[in-house]
Amino acid sequence: MPKVTVVQVIYNNRPFIEPVFSAIFSQTYKDFEVVAVISGNNDGGKELLAQKFSQVKIIDPGYNIGFAKGHNLVFAQSSSEFFQLVNPDLILEPDYIEKMLKVFDDPKVGAATGKLYQWDFTMGTIVKHDGSHCALDTTGVVIAKSGRAWDRGQHEEDRGQYDKYTSIQAVSAAGAMYRRTALHATRYPLPAKTEYFDEDFHSYWEDVDLTWRMTKAGWECVYQPKAVAYHGRGAGSSHGGYLHIINFIRHHKALNPRIRQLNYKNHIFMYIKNSPWFYPQFFVREFFMFFYILFFEIGTLKVLPEFFKQLPLIWQKRVWFKNHTTSGRPIF
Repeated sequence: MPKVTVVQVIYNNRPFIEPVFSAIFSQTYKDFEVVAVISGNNDGGKELLAQKFSQVKIIDPGYNIGFAKGHNLVFAQSSSEFFQLVNPDLILEPDYIEKMLKVFDDPKVGAATGKLYQWDFTMGTIVKHDGSHCALDTTGVVIAKSGRAWDRGQHEEDRGQYDKYTSIQAVSAAGAMYRRTALHATRYPLPAKTEYFDEDFHSYWEDVDLTWRMTKAGWECVYQPKAVAYHGRGAGSSHGGYLHIINFIRHHKALNPRIRQLNYKNHIFMYIKNSPWFYPQFFVREFFMFFYILFFEIGTLKVLPEFFKQLPLIWQKRVWFKNHTTSGRPIF
């Protein structure tokens, strides 16, 4: 069995297949296999992948399986020591996997991310500010007591401010690498299956939820600045966040309604499952968020029946993890 399994869940991503998989197979590290899970194939991406990259193992469940469940299938079936996730719109530098593996020489490391830049697939170039400095996409994830989580450095000019290897609170799954034993130590055993990413999330925030659990269980999440990749990212944060309300509203309006619904539901679930305390900041933020949605995104509230249906199981998972994991370093 190869040491690394490279995993991608594809959802109608035909335009990205050739550049993304060409970068995967150009890696300096060679002891890996590649598995693609087809979550949507209305554009013929599966056929293109099979034609151009026949060495890829394709799993096609025949429906929109979602980011979480799609990856869980591979985690459960493969016995590789490490799993390298590659988003459908992520282009790796040739030494990305090689550089990522080096951080796992430390046995405490359970998950890691590299330095991801913003990439414009339309132009085929890296996004730059004023034509010079590259725009960052993520250097890890920051989580506040309010429950707000965001990609560290996103939209900032890269001036070397994130060139230091460091521990972080959580990682984005866009280009994350996970240790197999860390995944198994923080999985949730259901009667008929095992969850690594929480399948009640389907997509969005399942990555932060997973690495928050790892941290609580005593594993370390780290940022490796020497591993570089370029991310097209369909849904990131708005420029300036809440401080630039017009940008925030425009950004959210441009998102697919289902993405907004999953984002709203899952960020609350992530907090309920993992926060050691329900801090006052959380309730203040959710109060204002609810009224923002009520006035500007009323369609997002259509997710509430799904939210309340899943809530008891989410609470059950919180209790289970609290009783079955050792105490790691506090995240706040």
